[in-house]
Amino acid sequence: MPVLETKSIIKRFDGVQAVNKLSISFEAGKVTGIIGPNGSGKSTLINTLTGMISLDAGEIIIAGAQRLQRVKSYEVATFGMTRTFQDVKLFEQMPVLDNILVVLTERSVWRSLFEKHGAFHLEKAEVVLKKVGLWEKRYELAKNLSYGQRKLLEIARVMAMIHCGVGDINVIFLDEPFAGLFPEMIKIVTAVMKELRDQGKAVILVEHNIDLIRELSDHIYVLDSGELLAEGKPGEVLARKDVAEAYLGE
Repeated sequence: MPVLETKSIIKRFDGVQAVNKLSISFEAGKVTGIIGPNGSGKSTLINTLTGMISLDAGEIIIAGAQRLQRVKSYEVATFGMTRTFQDVKLFEQMPVLDNILVVLTERSVWRSLFEKHGAFHLEKAEVVLKKVGLWEKRYELAKNLSYGQRKLLEIARVMAMIHCGVGDINVIFLDEPFAGLFPEMIKIVTAVMKELRDQGKAVILVEHNIDLIRELSDHIYVLDSGELLAEGKPGEVLARKDVAEAYLGE
């Protein structure tokens, strides 16, 4: 059974169908790639599923049980979902370590700022920061990190939520996680994604790099003008002429 589905979802912006009657699903233990040309609806899809914007029509189905017309942003974790952003969102004036510690709580973000974190929290923060190569930067303010390091910190926060029992996270959306990364950083993110998949998580990857889509995705969806153009195994789908024409401009 899919852990997340959409049924004929629609989102319009000033008469433009950003997402048009889209029905797709995501399974546990798989990396699902979402590709398409600019303006195809990829970001709109993720934003509707994670509560950043509301749907105009259709349903979001979670674990085959909950049927929703709207997911609110503050409810995302309670529905077992988390995400990264194309434009990284961090607590800029806080050190790297505190950006991790702040999510190691089931309380509100405001209350967590004043929580006294113990050895358990520090140990878990150390684990995820070492995994992404940022432990030596733990006392650096987030705003002072390089672009690539900021993306790694955001991924570390996702890992902290999963590994430290903050909710029951089953679905992870990664929006352009490789953009602007050096090769060594790409290796780190690739390893994290494979680890999450092996843990049985549903990983949804929005990515322009076709080589990475081929390497990491078990299944892909191709969007064009807000509609589903193709789906299936990466090798088969990317070999299709209509996909090449839409996505590669050939």
